[in-house]
Amino acid sequence: MHRTSGDTSGDYDSVVGYAGIIIKKSGDKDFSEPVKLAKKTIETYINEDRTIARPDPLPPIFEQQAGVFVSLHKFGQLRGCIGTFEPSHDNIAEEIISNAISSATRDPRFSPVTADELKHLDYNVDVLTAPEAIEDIKELNPRKYGVIVEKDHRKGLLLPDLEGVDTAEQQIDICRRKAGIMPHEKVQLYRFEVKRYK
Repeated sequence: MHRTSGDTSGDYDSVVGYAGIIIKKSGDKDFSEPVKLAKKTIETYINEDRTIARPDPLPPIFEQQAGVFVSLHKFGQLRGCIGTFEPSHDNIAEEIISNAISSATRDPRFSPVTADELKHLDYNVDVLTAPEAIEDIKELNPRKYGVIVEKDHRKGLLLPDLEGVDTAEQQIDICRRKAGIMPHEKVQLYRFEVKRYK
């Protein structure tokens, strides 16, 4: 299941948060393997209208299953962000490939990325740990943990360590608004960590 990120402009109509990190462009050799894969995926999809195959053999970094977010920025501004908070593919490589294409072409807040924009894009890939149910807000730390707020079939998610989000209360409030959950409704809280690649 795909979820778009939120942004920090105060527009909370989308479902989940993005990692507010800008990655400066350099040679591909300086990128992490997850970012190299996301970059190659998007460039191939836009320039050649095809989806690349997963790496073969599959490097150990990609072997596990995990939720993944791919964020794109252009000139310091969010250009697209799509993610899965639970894995929907057999491995991290396929998760990155799927979400990279979606972040570039299917984020409903933006028009699809064009070939002319590719040279201006900065990339960020977040790999999520499995969500852990918690009972007390004191178990949260906005710098370390992302948050999922759940009520029935409604879920809001926010990634950790976002600029302007300094307390667990802020995290929960944003997640509630994203998911359309009222302040008085009782919710289940989950926390998770991310491995951030650039």
